[in-house]
Amino acid sequence: MIKKFIRKILGVKEKQPVRDLTEPVILGPAEHGIDPKLLSSNAIRVTQTLQEAGFKAFVVGGAVRDLLLSVKPKDFDIATDATPEQVKRLFRRAFIIGKRFQIVHVMFGSDLLEVTTFRGAGESSAPKDEHGRVLRDNNFGPQHEDAMRRDFTINAMYYDPATQVVLDYHGGIADIRDKTLRIIGQPEARYREDPVRLLRVVRFAARLGFTIEPHTREPIPVMAPLINNVPAARVFDEMLKLLMSGHALACLQQLRKEGLHHGLLPLLDVVLEQPIGMKFVTLALESTDNRIKAGKGVSPGFLFASLLWHQVVEKWTAYRAAGESPIPALHLAADDVLDSQTEKLALQRKIGSDMRDIWSMQPRFERRNGKAPYKLLEHPRFRAGYDFLLLRCESGEIEMEIGEWWTAFYDGDAVERENLLTNAGAAPAGAKRKRAPRRAPRSRANGEGGDNAAATSTTGSTSGDE
Repeated sequence: MIKKFIRKILGVKEKQPVRDLTEPVILGPAEHGIDPKLLSSNAIRVTQTLQEAGFKAFVVGGAVRDLLLSVKPKDFDIATDATPEQVKRLFRRAFIIGKRFQIVHVMFGSDLLEVTTFRGAGESSAPKDEHGRVLRDNNFGPQHEDAMRRDFTINAMYYDPATQVVLDYHGGIADIRDKTLRIIGQPEARYREDPVRLLRVVRFAARLGFTIEPHTREPIPVMAPLINNVPAARVFDEMLKLLMSGHALACLQQLRKEGLHHGLLPLLDVVLEQPIGMKFVTLALESTDNRIKAGKGVSPGFLFASLLWHQVVEKWTAYRAAGESPIPALHLAADDVLDSQTEKLALQRKIGSDMRDIWSMQPRFERRNGKAPYKLLEHPRFRAGYDFLLLRCESGEIEMEIGEWWTAFYDGDAVERENLLTNAGAAPAGAKRKRAPRRAPRSRANGEGGDNAAATSTTGSTSGDE
């Protein structure tokens, strides 16, 4: 009592009791406020099946985070004390995947749920590279160690659909309410274990509008080069999630702010410092964000074609200045950019093919006579190329009249098209100085029609957030 009085007089704060990280804070429905209607029926089915077989099973990670934010999760991950082999035996369509850490994919029609076994604290014995990145770690353990192994406090909570309770080991609820992004454990060590966390912290901060906690943020610029040690395929996967998060522009701005863009899109600074380039990329990313928020598909090929276009333009100009004719010069420029970025980002062959198609169509839009426009309409990627053309017009890279002409030609009947060909080069009647529309024209038999062509690639959408 006397010590407490003296501390009060001297203004000395009492030490807070050290929290026992092996015991979770348990929150009931009234405390966490999760709406059970936001849960996937298949997620409930998986947890129920595991629990009936005598195992623990919880919805975990980003799904719990989103449920606490009253957002319906795109994906539901399940954590259990059952081993991958035990999980696999309980479900008809279940597949064990992964080398670094084994997980089970459980399929219900086209719905995929990821089931992981609780991970143990085995970092010290796990194989690592010379920079500290964990190469393989299939150590299983108790739930509290699994919580410690997760990256951020807001992703380290467990929800049991049967009892409707949330288990919180690291103060994730408080951080969600404070809109704070905090890494679990010692930041430098956690980034070394998996440098992809450097990108994830940016994506979550931008997507959720959260503030990165100072200790979590401080090492990021210094440790950014560690991303170069991550397999290109993993970096590409994370970049795709970042760009297709619905907050792509905010994510790229955050990447630059934290000094993480070097080596990923190294010429992005150059593009964003040029008025036309900045406007073009901004328009492309805003269009992507709007489509994702509206629940529409987005083609990764269209997205990366937009981001890398001004690198192509720069090289295209250089090749033409060196004496190459326009079309071969464009193909050479595309080859240079794709070769460079495929090595850095592991661009899939299909995505690279879509990008090349979109770029190679651009000079063909300038040919507005004879049969050339009709042949271009028959191109399987025409709508993607057309939408790309409209971005170029809207950004001021080329004359708006070209986009207006193609909008009228695509949306016109046979007579209107012939009139446009006869008067090629003149703006269509009633469309003078009108902005090229971003909406989709009416569907035609020889065009893909429908929605914004950013989604017309057969690559389709990618999976959502964790």
